[in-house]
Amino acid sequence: MGDPELSARCSGPLARFVAGYARALASRGYAARTVEDQVRLVAELDRWMVSEEFSAAQLTPERLKQFVQTKRRAGHQRLSHRRFTSLLGYMRELEPVPESIEPAAANAVEILIARYRSYLERERGLAPATVSNYVMQARAFLRERADRQQGTDLETMTAAEVTHFVVRQTRRRSPGAVKMLIPALRSLLRFLYVDGITHLPLAAAVLAPPNWNASSLPRPLEPHHVAALLASCDRRRIGGRRDYAILKLLVRLGLRASEVIALELGDVDWRRGEILIRGKAKRLERLPLPSDVGEALGEYLVCTRRPDVRCRAVFLSVIAPITPLTRFGVKDVVYHACKRAKLPRIGPHRLRHTAASQMLRSGSSLTEIAQVLRHRSFLTTAVYAKIDVGSLRTVAQPWPGGAL
Repeated sequence: MGDPELSARCSGPLARFVAGYARALASRGYAARTVEDQVRLVAELDRWMVSEEFSAAQLTPERLKQFVQTKRRAGHQRLSHRRFTSLLGYMRELEPVPESIEPAAANAVEILIARYRSYLERERGLAPATVSNYVMQARAFLRERADRQQGTDLETMTAAEVTHFVVRQTRRRSPGAVKMLIPALRSLLRFLYVDGITHLPLAAAVLAPPNWNASSLPRPLEPHHVAALLASCDRRRIGGRRDYAILKLLVRLGLRASEVIALELGDVDWRRGEILIRGKAKRLERLPLPSDVGEALGEYLVCTRRPDVRCRAVFLSVIAPITPLTRFGVKDVVYHACKRAKLPRIGPHRLRHTAASQMLRSGSSLTEIAQVLRHRSFLTTAVYAKIDVGSLRTVAQPWPGGAL
């Protein structure tokens, strides 16, 4: 592809962005033809902005929608404003671009969310995954309240409102989802009180539903199901090799999804056969690297396209834009493997249970399992004793009155 500025022939407010934008797309793994198509669209947008007398600073999502509507009336029915999302993101990195022409009520919530996010990152120092979860839960709470109260005034919020919200969510969500909601909502309410937005400390109004520890059994996969998941990965392709390596880490070492995406290239010590795990609370722990897991990682890394050499994440997306994999990406890897293997859909944490079950079957003690899974409390590991039926039979007492 030639010089993007010459091929696009931009002479308006976007002219200074086109060349850099084309290079940014290419560095993120987009094919040359896709880059040229994007540059052509930018050139058309540039000409429209000249006719409308808009500057680059005035390019907003609303005006992009106006441009798309104009193109659709001209016959381009398949064009969507989402195709310009990456352009706006690139422009915002270089100079401020307004998010919206007219601030809406929802923007008041987003402004507050931005302050809350900064508080979690700078003052609390929470991990990115925790910040993401807390922000998501806070946005759901604040938006629902804004819709119900027809406004964003939080000074008059009461404990009853908070309690009713938790009750509604308990009826709608699974126990696991509610478990993630409770600490996030308490954190938000503490922030609102400390920041002077609410006059009452309402965090205590967030009552958790009753929960009985160790009331459920871990549900590991059977060995033939694990084999089916691994066999479903097409290791002739980059994506298949990546998915195979991820599944190996999940089922052999019991890694969490957050620990998989946190892996960096320097975390694998090939000489010593060790792997560094970046766990909860920013803990760093080394584990032995099984040979089959090391082979799967090496097979994937050898064939991986890495457009941005500054990116140190081990696992990347395989479709442009090439970016580090997210927790949701790891979940998708497991979901798609289940679909290919014609198994019921499970999540990555189920494979963590499977890893513990396999170690138990092979004769490992609960202490050894706790070390591999990096549990802080031995009580967390003790739940796996309930699935060791053979050992339980040795300590089972006779049923009163004899066998039925």
